[in-house]
Amino acid sequence: MESGSQREGFRFKDSDIDYMHWPINHRVLWDFSQATLYNLNIYKLILCDSSESPPGFTLLWLPSEDASREALSSCLRINGLLCISSAKFRDNKHTTLGKSDPKIHGPSISGRQNDVLDYDRAFCYVSDFWPPSASSWTERCHSWPPPHVVDVVTRNGSHFVAIGHKLGKHSNNEWTISFFQAEQKLVYCMNHTQFLTYGLLKCFEKEFNKGLDGEEKLLCSYHMKTAIFWVVQQSTIAHWCPQNLLEGFWVCFKILLKWVYEGYCPNFFIPENNLFLNKVHGAPEMCPTPEKRGKMYGILTYIRTVDEVTFNRVSNSYATGTYNQHPSEFCLYVT
Repeated sequence: MESGSQREGFRFKDSDIDYMHWPINHRVLWDFSQATLYNLNIYKLILCDSSESPPGFTLLWLPSEDASREALSSCLRINGLLCISSAKFRDNKHTTLGKSDPKIHGPSISGRQNDVLDYDRAFCYVSDFWPPSASSWTERCHSWPPPHVVDVVTRNGSHFVAIGHKLGKHSNNEWTISFFQAEQKLVYCMNHTQFLTYGLLKCFEKEFNKGLDGEEKLLCSYHMKTAIFWVVQQSTIAHWCPQNLLEGFWVCFKILLKWVYEGYCPNFFIPENNLFLNKVHGAPEMCPTPEKRGKMYGILTYIRTVDEVTFNRVSNSYATGTYNQHPSEFCLYVT
């Protein structure tokens, strides 16, 4: 399945294409009682064990020690459980795909298609159940997203991508709980102005990181997405309309500034997961030291002093939006 900014409706010249792959005959469970819902002649079941993992991460283990050859070849014993190691899983995928996919990039295998288009392919597992650690999210959804979207999101469950927490006890073997499908649905239920605000934040992130590589990058697009989600849900802006586009951007900017100052960027679904302390799917490692945070805070504070009229003129020439028949087909073209 396609994921990332292209799926959300953005068309950036320098964007790659992101894909998520998962086996259709494997399912991840949070509790073994959920196994009664599956035909064991068809499905291979995997259980979560997050007892020793940071929020937003978990070990995946095989209760019956039965799975695909691919999964079994990535296993090792942890506390007596046969666990699928995320690091071994990535390495095995990289070896299997061979020369067509030359490098490992976070949880993904990166390559170039027809020597023109860069892409990231993340191989994961799927769960039909909403994570218990994200239960607070449904309780927060009073005004946004609407109830029918919350229902669809939670019924679609989550995914597990092969990357652990850098500071976790089992960092090379843990898996990240991914909400990429939920995030797509939240982007699709944004209104026109909210979507444009998100696009401006992505433009800002690209400009902020221009010329930087790897660990030099202090912010990533996932931080921008997290900011717009929090601001929209908290109803910080009374009216999301084109006349308030700039106001919405600066509210998101200030919450980013606050997170950088505090060194804490709360995941939208699991707020206990500090996104500044781990790798974000499809992004370089983000673990800013106090020195880096100080530098980042200084730069952001300086940017905040830029004349808003000047910024408005620049932003208007930077991006244009056009609607198609369906909100999910609305695209922001950036040149």
